[in-house]
Amino acid sequence: MSLDQNPTYTAPDDWRAYSGVLSRRVFAFILDYLIVLLLCIPAAVIVFFLGIITLGLGFMLYPALFVIVALLYFGMTLGGPSQASPGMRAMGITLMRMDGRRMDFMTAMVHTVLFWLINSVLTPLILLAGLFTSKSRLVHDMLLGTVVVRTT
Repeated sequence: MSLDQNPTYTAPDDWRAYSGVLSRRVFAFILDYLIVLLLCIPAAVIVFFLGIITLGLGFMLYPALFVIVALLYFGMTLGGPSQASPGMRAMGITLMRMDGRRMDFMTAMVHTVLFWLINSVLTPLILLAGLFTSKSRLVHDMLLGTVVVRTT
């Protein structure tokens, strides 16, 4: 049964749902941030015209442009119907809540912010947690009660 057909779908206990998730997450991360970088181009054009209309005030959005685009991107994709970003869908993984509820926009944004905060402190070590935890969960997954599972 697919995720869309069962709104109370909980994370499976089968070990196969978590095999190879860490490597898939790394490749999904690379794909997603390439997409975010591409999305920053039209966003920069919009901010340029906004800056002209607001007599220069809109130009102050440029330093935060990447963060704004990334938060909107992950909030809308992880909090959307597929509960996965395009990079995650390409790698055959999805983000789920352990309590069975669907991911919402705010939880997806908090997931992204926690990832950035923990990654800025533990840069290469963030993936090590997944090697030693059950279901290959990372620290921000444990804090939010989420898990990444394979869909294929």
